[in-house]
Amino acid sequence: MVVRSGGRQIPVVVLAGFLGSGKTTLLNHLLHRSGGSRIGAVVNDFGAIEIDAMAVAGALGDSTVSLGNGCLCCAVDSSELDVYLKRLARPEARIDVVVIEASGLAEPQELVRMVLASEHPGIVYGGLVEVVDAAEFDDTRARHPEIDRHLALADLVVVNKVDRAPDAGRVLGLVRSLVDRAAVVPATHGRVDPEILFDCRPAEERVGQLSFDDLHRDDHGKQDDHGEHAGHLHSGYDSVSFASGRPLDPRRLIRFLDSRPEGLYRIKGYVDFGPYDAGNRYAVHAVGRFLRFYPEPWPAGAERLTQLVLIGTDLDTAALGAELEGCVSDGAPHADEQGMWGVLRYVQGAAEDPAA
Repeated sequence: MVVRSGGRQIPVVVLAGFLGSGKTTLLNHLLHRSGGSRIGAVVNDFGAIEIDAMAVAGALGDSTVSLGNGCLCCAVDSSELDVYLKRLARPEARIDVVVIEASGLAEPQELVRMVLASEHPGIVYGGLVEVVDAAEFDDTRARHPEIDRHLALADLVVVNKVDRAPDAGRVLGLVRSLVDRAAVVPATHGRVDPEILFDCRPAEERVGQLSFDDLHRDDHGKQDDHGEHAGHLHSGYDSVSFASGRPLDPRRLIRFLDSRPEGLYRIKGYVDFGPYDAGNRYAVHAVGRFLRFYPEPWPAGAERLTQLVLIGTDLDTAALGAELEGCVSDGAPHADEQGMWGVLRYVQGAAEDPAA
């Protein structure tokens, strides 16, 4: 079985949450700690004065699309959104990821549908991130009972302002009880590791372009953390690296992915399925419950390896490593027809609408 994929696609992450949850703070944190990646932003204010857009436009410049005076899911349709995405996805912009920051009144389900309905070949849906205010969560839930539905749709939930909540543990437990396999990440001041959401490219890969990280380095090459401990963002996370020179069995890998443990926020890398698709390797991208495979031809002369990185908190790294070892194929020379069906459920175009 051979699956063909198009060229490079830019993931589009939907960032949602009610008013005051900290979406703009989180977006600004991602912009300034992107690890060299270039982020395009669609900033959606509700009101004639575009306050949120002003908060980020000074940094983003021509990488910002601002949609003022209306809720994105009501003000434009998917074809209009494609116009904005086309602007950000043009090759000369060199964008690595697009973040849509929705207004506090936006309906996440509609935003997800709009991205999924996009006909732009250069973009791909990258997941729904819901931001909630830990200190105000009970009051927000009383005023907006629809938040339960929003949390059930999310691929990742950032429980922000945990430093202000006297009972942050209770709030985290409550949020976890309301999600559907989404990862739940505690945060203060919107500080989450960007690697949870997208691949961070080393700043050294940027030739002739000043990245946001460069703006935070002094003349000696040291990064100014502005009190945010920017150089130690990874210290709160566990990671597991896995490599295999033998192909993986698609059925075993899907069983592992479908039962991945709570606290495993991100999975990325490439998978070799051997005889199941000898012409392609499969890039894998998972954020919370969101999972996609992207088949692409093996680079000429590339060693046939599976290489995966798993990121999360409180992970049993030894157990995860053993489970991945258990996904290695037993060496059967031929592939059966139905072996890849589970993987193809998560290939763009064959996957179900996660907002359905």
